[in-house]
Amino acid sequence: MQLMNKEVHFMDKRAIIISKIDQIKDELITLGKTIHQNPELAFNEYNAVENITTMLIKYGFTIEKGKGQLETAFKAEYNGKGEGPVVAFLAEYDALPEIGHGCGHNLIATMAVGAAIGLREVINDIDGKIVVLGTPAEEGGGGKILMLEEGYFDDIDYALMMHPCVNNMIARGGLATIGIKIEYYGKSVHSAYPEGGINALQAVIQTFNMIDQFRALFPLKTNISGIITNGGKASNIIPDYASCEFTLRADTVKDLKIVEGYIDHIVESIENLIGVKSNLEKSMVYTERYPNRCIDERLKKNIAQFGVDMKYPDPDMKYGSSDIGNVSLKVPTIHSYIKIADKGVNSHSMDFTKASNSSRAYEEIIKATKAMALTGFDILTDENLRENINKEFINTVPKYV
Repeated sequence: MQLMNKEVHFMDKRAIIISKIDQIKDELITLGKTIHQNPELAFNEYNAVENITTMLIKYGFTIEKGKGQLETAFKAEYNGKGEGPVVAFLAEYDALPEIGHGCGHNLIATMAVGAAIGLREVINDIDGKIVVLGTPAEEGGGGKILMLEEGYFDDIDYALMMHPCVNNMIARGGLATIGIKIEYYGKSVHSAYPEGGINALQAVIQTFNMIDQFRALFPLKTNISGIITNGGKASNIIPDYASCEFTLRADTVKDLKIVEGYIDHIVESIENLIGVKSNLEKSMVYTERYPNRCIDERLKKNIAQFGVDMKYPDPDMKYGSSDIGNVSLKVPTIHSYIKIADKGVNSHSMDFTKASNSSRAYEEIIKATKAMALTGFDILTDENLRENINKEFINTVPKYV
């Protein structure tokens, strides 16, 4: 009887969460549209942060903005009855150059805010804390990586976010990636007397050639793409400067490091062979992604009641990279996908920009918002679920030094 009363009690609270999100639906849609209509690039999302935090303050959240050097990052908190698990909903809100919100980050922010406010409606009777982390500069800036370094995630136990897509999908992984810029410095002479110079462009060309020769030694599923960014100024001058850039992707950071080692060896060999001097610049590392399947399965169950059928990715699906991977190494994390458009509407396109502000998109993300809030509620109130989540995290996620 006591167990039945507890289940009824939880069902009542779940209904309260859903009802609250329905009540604030118009506010959420307005927030999403406002962010969409005022696109801001990485690290400059000041208006988005102001609009998001204003709504969170309205519903009782305390706000900390701009910790460290991240002026457009923020942390919003709402405490429960007592000490307990800390569930964070992650908001992205940066746009893409020229096309605006072609990745739908206005919707990601809206879902995070809505889930937090919905869950807040019942948190006063529950031990734990709700957090919204405002994560700037996902598009190339590695905002979450910088936030990890600044300590934003140090007190977070679980991280949840959802991304607009053309599929309803859970447990999608991501590749480890790094960018490498290589500059070569030689000696310029007239091309009629090449023996007197040191050809920096030749060094760049040999870099591409040697990478191709070494590919057979790279770990499986490694991918390298590159471009020449500077090849000289005139065809009758031996260039004293040339540069190239590469993007490396691999299944894991471990594999990525192996390929990095080959690149370092190639550049050193070319220095000795041609006589150039080199300079290497490496971007921050985006790690592979480890979506927590226990959380994703609970999300799948919760969103099913709203008519959404979540699928696992096709085994042959190709993955990109995102800074959420780095978060998934720190705490149990999900980065699930909600369908807002039909296949053929590609992310990072003007078509997706339009889709991310459509009535269909807002209808679907309200369902996702409810599912995220309910999943957060389950994590806070179900000790067995937390044990399973944590066990999976310990057993599947590597500890990189």
